[in-house]
Amino acid sequence: QVQLVESGGGLVQAGGSLRLSCAVSGNMFSINAWGWYRQAPGKQRENVAAITRAGRTNYADSVKGRFTISRDNPKNTVYLQMNSLKPEDTAVYYCAAGPDWYSFGSWGQGTQVTVSS
Repeated sequence: QVQLVESGGGLVQAGGSLRLSCAVSGNMFSINAWGWYRQAPGKQRENVAAITRAGRTNYADSVKGRFTISRDNPKNTVYLQMNSLKPEDTAVYYCAAGPDWYSFGSWGQGTQVTVSS
């Protein structure tokens, strides 16, 4: 089993930045991809960014050029650097892991990001 714990959320003004962290532990033998999702009130959970073990990345169109996903292998931590934040980025952000970025089976508990206008 894999455990994921997010941190770094908070309240920020529009145009500001936040960096989310996801500490990953447990049996990662079958884990080859990590991702960040978000869910705003009344909306479906959506993929924000993903990264593979090989370093390939994928981003939602709404965050391209503003968000960057990265991974620190020695620390078993995945990051989401969020710049130029907008009020529409307000959501609970979840970290996920799985054998590929189409099959995320392990999830964290989420961290709230609120962007004020």
